[in-house]
Amino acid sequence: MFEILKTKSTINFMAWRKVAIVFSAVIMLASVGIVTTKGLNLGLDFTGGTVIEVGFSDDANLKSVRDTLGANGFEDAIVQSFGSTRDVLIRLAPRDDVNAETIGSDILKVLNDNLDQEVSMRRIEFVGPKVGDELAEKGGLAMIAALICIMIYVALRFEWRFALGAVTALVHDVFLTIGLFSLLQLEFDLTVLAAILAVIGYSLNDTIVVSDRIRENFRKLRTGLPSEIIDISLTQTMSRTLITSLTTIIVLTALFLKGGALIHGFATALLFGVFIGTYSSIYVASSVALSLGITKEDLMPVEVEKEGEDQEEMNL
Repeated sequence: MFEILKTKSTINFMAWRKVAIVFSAVIMLASVGIVTTKGLNLGLDFTGGTVIEVGFSDDANLKSVRDTLGANGFEDAIVQSFGSTRDVLIRLAPRDDVNAETIGSDILKVLNDNLDQEVSMRRIEFVGPKVGDELAEKGGLAMIAALICIMIYVALRFEWRFALGAVTALVHDVFLTIGLFSLLQLEFDLTVLAAILAVIGYSLNDTIVVSDRIRENFRKLRTGLPSEIIDISLTQTMSRTLITSLTTIIVLTALFLKGGALIHGFATALLFGVFIGTYSSIYVASSVALSLGITKEDLMPVEVEKEGEDQEEMNL
């Protein structure tokens, strides 16, 4: 049976597991270092403040907008394009000396009085700093709770070595995704946090499929080393993994290119998460389980003696 399943087309994944573990450890430490030194470009959802979207009658000159706002008391304004060259997003930190209800009209008046084109208000949003702190705290707790529940589920569903491997893979994916946003200084808001939770779910689904096939082959095959059985299992699930990842990437690419600036961060986090989640389900989750010494005996079902058999033994 083992020779039938192990063919020339079987990919020797575990031969590279030590290299993969070192690589993953290095990039995880690099992500932690980047976040520690550069921090995250937290969005309005977490920092509080005001976001104003304005539309220009012609192409907007961002430098002129920044200079105009800076010369009129808004030196801390962050100005960036929003979708098209005529749409501009202005972010302001919380201000104690300015009425949040009038700040939008003040910004609009400054721009119309000092620029040579008409500027119109599109939208304005305000979030208090206390609300931002509460959202950041609850978002972090939600992520921790998700990882703990996943570890408990996988430990009960499969085996504790698979549980540690799955959680290590998920932590790996979360760290790298956050590190990417810190490195590129992309805005980190609630939509990105939702995308990271979605990445956890996507990566977990892939890990569960792989773990289920590994357990099935451990019980089916009578010979073969654990690393060889894991290679067979990963090869068997590879076509499913590639098809799922490809279809997901097609949808996310469309969202990234055509979805607009509001979901740009969401699509970026998911696109990166799909790639890194596929990698981690192969080389992190499986490698950790193998390194912890997973064997056939650990995955064999527990034999339960029947009452009739107990009675026969007693009669004998």
